[in-house]
Amino acid sequence: MGNTKAVTDKSFVADVLQADKPVLVDFWAEWCGPCRKVSPLLEEIAGEMGDQVTIVKLNIDENPETARAYRVMSVPTLTVFKNGQPVQSIAGAKPKGELVRLIQSAL
Repeated sequence: MGNTKAVTDKSFVADVLQADKPVLVDFWAEWCGPCRKVSPLLEEIAGEMGDQVTIVKLNIDENPETARAYRVMSVPTLTVFKNGQPVQSIAGAKPKGELVRLIQSAL
C-alpha cells in the first residue's frame, strides 16, 4: 500500500469519521479475488486525487466490528464517508471510471 492507508476498528473513528475531507473506505478481505482487482485502481486514484479524498482499506476479517456496524455483506464494498456519514456505496469490483465517479459524487 503506497497511497492508501490501512484502518482498523480502533482507528476508524479518527481516520474516517473525524476526517476533514471525504474518505473512501475499501472493505476487503485477503481471500477476495475481486478485491485484488480493485486495489491497484484505488492506489492510482489515491495518487491522482489524494488532495481531495483519502482512500483507506479495512480488512473485514481482522476488523469485524466496523464491517458489522456498516452492514457490509459482500466484499469489496466501497463506501464514501463525508462529515462522518456514509453518503455513497457500491459493492463489487468496478472499473476505475466508476470508482472516480463514486468519489466525485461526494466532493
